[in-house]
Parts: sequence; structure tokens; C-alpha cells
Amino acid sequence: MKTTSEKTIDLTKYSRKELEEAYIKLSIEKEQTEIQLQWYQEQFRLSRQKLFGKSSEKNIDDHQLSLPIFNEAETEHQPINVEPQLEDDVHVDPLNTKPRKKKGKRERDLLKLPKKIVEYKLSKEEQVCPKCSNPLHEVRPEIRKELEVIPAKVIVKEIHRMIYSCRTCEKVDTTVPMIKADAPNPVIKGSIASPSLLADIMTKKYVDATPLYRQEQEYKRRGLPINRQNMSNWIIRVSKQWLTPLFKRMQEILVSYDVLHADETELEVLNEPGREAATKSYMWMYRTGNGHKPIVLYDYQPSRSGDNAKSFLMGFKGYLQTDAYHGYDKLLKKSNAGPPMEVTLVACFAHSRRYFTETLKAVTDKKSYMHTSAYQGVKHIDGMFALEKELADKSYVERYEERLRRLKPMLEAYFAWIEKEHAHALPKSSYGKAINYSFNQKDKLMNILKDGRLELSNNRAERAIKPFVIGRKNWLFTNTPAGAESSAIVYSTIETAKENNLIPFEYLKYLFEKLPNMDVTNSEELDKLLPWSNELPDNLIVK
Repeated sequence: MKTTSEKTIDLTKYSRKELEEAYIKLSIEKEQTEIQLQWYQEQFRLSRQKLFGKSSEKNIDDHQLSLPIFNEAETEHQPINVEPQLEDDVHVDPLNTKPRKKKGKRERDLLKLPKKIVEYKLSKEEQVCPKCSNPLHEVRPEIRKELEVIPAKVIVKEIHRMIYSCRTCEKVDTTVPMIKADAPNPVIKGSIASPSLLADIMTKKYVDATPLYRQEQEYKRRGLPINRQNMSNWIIRVSKQWLTPLFKRMQEILVSYDVLHADETELEVLNEPGREAATKSYMWMYRTGNGHKPIVLYDYQPSRSGDNAKSFLMGFKGYLQTDAYHGYDKLLKKSNAGPPMEVTLVACFAHSRRYFTETLKAVTDKKSYMHTSAYQGVKHIDGMFALEKELADKSYVERYEERLRRLKPMLEAYFAWIEKEHAHALPKSSYGKAINYSFNQKDKLMNILKDGRLELSNNRAERAIKPFVIGRKNWLFTNTPAGAESSAIVYSTIETAKENNLIPFEYLKYLFEKLPNMDVTNSEELDKLLPWSNELPDNLIVK
């Protein structure tokens, strides 16, 4: 029985040619529908994985291919966790010849801390044997150790600068000389902000990612009248007046090197003139590569135009390693920021790998996991990284030669596979995007072979920009362009200090003590304060 929705088509009304054309059209539509359905299914699995699955990207083990939907708390919980011990916490029986377990870094770090000894002894009257009533003598102490925390102490420091006059001149002359004793200049004239207070505020915000409003609450609990507006004004002022000359000096040195890394991330600035509050701005990051003094510099810009990188790096000649963002191509062309630069762009294999691992997250059948094309892409790249790990201790010249001998064939095999897959991979699928990334970036990825100092990934840049990303999660946005610029300057100072094994608080405090009392236009004087300077005091260095 026919339903009212059924429709009968009389094919005899159509010619053979018309039927063939209709068949071809329907076949194409069917194929496109299947491709679209496949794409939607993949997106569903990927979104489900992002919602419930693990977010970390790890090397793929052939024997551990399960992709659990839930990352249960039980996998992280460690009910039996070894407490850190100091060297002589445990008393060993001299008759026991079992070797002591080698101490780890945490135990060695604890040994560097100042030690305070608290003794508990019997009084003279109590030092009597309960058995025979004769005097007791000391054998040895029973020792236990604890870590004691002393809350930060804030004091008012009064600087009394003595003024001198002449008694004789006071009696016989109307003009009396007034002589002042030498004293250091304040970091902010007329302010209660000291070098240590400024260093503390900046360290909490830019190292510990503690927003100013939370610092304001902490100071209020201590009874200190310091609000977030005070702190914000201080940061902007000292970064512009004292830290900017040091920043510019580090920028001069950075562009004089020939191996650099770059990355950029979003930043929301609320009160930018002529722009809506939700408009995206960007924090750019540039850092030195292998073989150079460690320098990490941030640069706030209202856009993601590649001309920003070109302007900042003006004068740079050499290799620049980045992700696949096309904006960096402007360095190679004539643009508003200037003529083409003598720069070789190097791409990132970690990004190539990440595209393939994103594709694998949509695979639900672990039996077919190892047989997927995406898995083959990951194994290709993992082989390259395994070789890089093997070459890590080689000199740059040896690494260059070994790469030509061993890495080049691996790269050629990888890109031959990429070109083969590119012919049939669906462009809009996650696998198609993975293939297209390597296909489009082939020349830049192959540039790794040109110098032994270059790296297989741009992870060096990603690690350097991560502190800013973590901080942004806590303070979310910046109110003004001036605040964003000052944050870039402070982050640059702190991250470069960390890269050179300095204690951020101590280094900032030292800078605010020295910079107000020197000529900041003198490059030779500024060089003495650079994070790698041999003239820095030992207390600034992480022991």
C-alpha cells in the first residue's frame, strides 16, 4: 500500500543522456554528503575527547594505545608519597651495611636553607639516674627536622640624610653653605615604594601570577594602606623610567644574534583608543636560540600583523624559528615596516605532530589505532625527535653533520609520504589539516638541516611565552595600553633573569637600587646590570 508521501517517477520520459547526467549529479551529492557526515562525526568525537579526555600530548607507545574517555582522579592520587628528608634525619644502625638511598634534588635543596637549632635539655636537678641516683651524662641528641615558615616582615625604613652647615659662616656671612651627606636616590621620588616593595609586587604578579587586587587584600590584612591603583601606577612608572633602558639594551643585543625564536598570543586591553574593549591585541615574544646569551623579550602590539615582528627585529639577520603563522612571511617581503630582511624562517615539527595527535583523538577503536595514517605520521616525527635526543650532547658542528647523514633521509621519507597522502586527504578533516600543515611548510621544516643550532621544534619559544599565558588566566585583561607595555617590559626582565639562573625578586630589587643612581643612557654601565653580567652579586644567583 502506497503512502501519501511516496512519489512515482516515470523514467520513460527521460533520455539516456538525461538519466546519466542525473546519476552523476546524485553520485557527487552522495559523496559530498558522506564526506560532510564523516567530518561531523570526527568533530563530535574530537569535541567529546576535549570535554572528557586527557589534554596532554605524549609520545605514543604501541603497548599503551587506549584512549580513556574519563581522566579519573584515582589515576593522579598517590596515598603513599615519600616525605622529603634531610641528610641526617635518619639514624642508621652502624651494624646495618645496607647502603643509604641516594638523595634527590629536593633533599639537596633543603640542605641549603639556613638552620636554626632548638635544644631541649634536662635541668641540673633532673640530670639524676632514676635507678642509682648518680649524675647523668649526655650521650647524643635525638634529632628531628621541620620546615618552619616565617611570614614576610614589613618595616618602615627612615632614611636620615644629614645636612651640615658652617658655624663660622653662620656668624660672619649672609650666605651659608648647606652640605648634604651622600645617599642613594629613591626609585620613585616622593613615594613610599622601596626597591624591595616594588620587587615584591612585581614578583607576585609576574612570577606567581597573583593579581594586584589579591595583593591589595593581602596588604590590607597586614594593615598596610596600599591599593591596586598605587601598585599599578608604580609598575608603569618604574618600568618606563628604569627598566625600559635595560630592555632596549637587551633588544640591541638580541637582534645582533643570528638564531632567534618567536611566538605570539592574544591579550585583551580594555581602554585602547578607538577600539572596542573586546578587540584582540597581542603579546609578541622573541627569544635567543642555541649558542647565544639567554634573552626573552615581550612586545605588546594592538594587532597580529607581521609588520610588528619586522619592526621589532629590524637589523636582524639569520634564522627565525616560528610556528606556521603566515604573518612572519612579511619579514621576507617589502612592506610598510621596511624592505625585505635577510631572514631564513624555520618551522616547527612539534606543531606537525600536534595536528596528527588531534586526529588520533577522534579514533575510538584501539584495534585500528596503529593502522591509521595519522598514527604513521606521528611515528615518522617521533623517529626524528628520538634522533635529536641522541644528538643532544653533540657539538653544533657534529649535530649539523649527523643530521645531513641521518636526519635528511628521514625527512625525505616523511615528505614523500606527505605528498602521497596529500593527493587524497580530505582538506577540511583534521587529518587533511595535519597533512596540509607539513605539505605547505615543507621548505621551512627542511631548513632544520642548515645549521646545527636550529631545533626540531619551536618549544623553546612556547616555554618562554607560557608564564605570560598563565598570568593572563589569573588577571584576564589589561586596562590600558600603558599597562600592557609595562607588563611586557617587566615580563622581559623577569623571564630573562630566570633564563640566566637569577632569583627574580633579588634581581629586581638590585636593579631598583642601582638604576636610579647611574646614567641609564650609558650602554657600558647598563651592561654591568644585564642578567648574565659577571659583576652581579652572588646573592642574586640561584644556588
